[in-house]
Amino acid sequence: MADLFKDMFSARVTDPNEAAQRNLRALRRRFYTTASAREAAGTFLVELDGKPVHTPARRALAFPVLALAQKAAAEWQALDEFIDPARLPLTRLANTIIDGVAQAQAEVATDIAKYLGSDLLFYRADGPERLVERQQAQWDPILAWALEMHGARFILAQGVVFVEQPEAALAAMRRIIPASAWPLGAAHVITTLTGSALIALAITEGVIAPDAAWTAAHVDEDWNQDLWGHDEIALARRASRRAEFDAAALVLNCARGVAG
Repeated sequence: MADLFKDMFSARVTDPNEAAQRNLRALRRRFYTTASAREAAGTFLVELDGKPVHTPARRALAFPVLALAQKAAAEWQALDEFIDPARLPLTRLANTIIDGVAQAQAEVATDIAKYLGSDLLFYRADGPERLVERQQAQWDPILAWALEMHGARFILAQGVVFVEQPEAALAAMRRIIPASAWPLGAAHVITTLTGSALIALAITEGVIAPDAAWTAAHVDEDWNQDLWGHDEIALARRASRRAEFDAAALVLNCARGVAG
């Protein structure tokens, strides 16, 4: 069973077209009846018919809190005839954290810090006015939190020309990057999905709810969709990203003791 999971989860699949093509070639039939969560040695395992699930690196799929293990087990239980990794976002995130982030926490924190220097929220449109207002409404409260709670004052710019940010502001926000593997890995996923370390850190501190954070991260995309209409492929890709985002947000909520 471990080899099966290694094959299925060794590559992160976020593009729905790629996922569909891989599914046609590689989906395994569901071979178990019941998925469940069980406490073991202070962690919480996911089991299939009483047998523990393992990561691609053959580590136990062990969660730090029961709510996460139960959610992951529910994902497995909800599968139909085939085991589709695209429908197991929390398991995929856990694999990344257990096999990757836990062994490279300093590097992951550094990568989040790099995003701070060119965060999505710094670069504003110069028009039309309604887009400018949307950006202000969604992004300014997060910048106000960074200033009021952490003393981080950032410089805003119009367009995409890079603006050097004050080192004091960057240092202030680097200090609140999570230090433990689970919230660190979740914050990194949200940072890369949204292009904003500030949004990820605001979720980490419970300043913004996940739905509001997702909306803030997609102000520009939603504006373009309102203008030009929806593209089915783009919508499918966005739904896949949203599943990853929700899994990471759940981990951050649980890290603060807020089960969602």
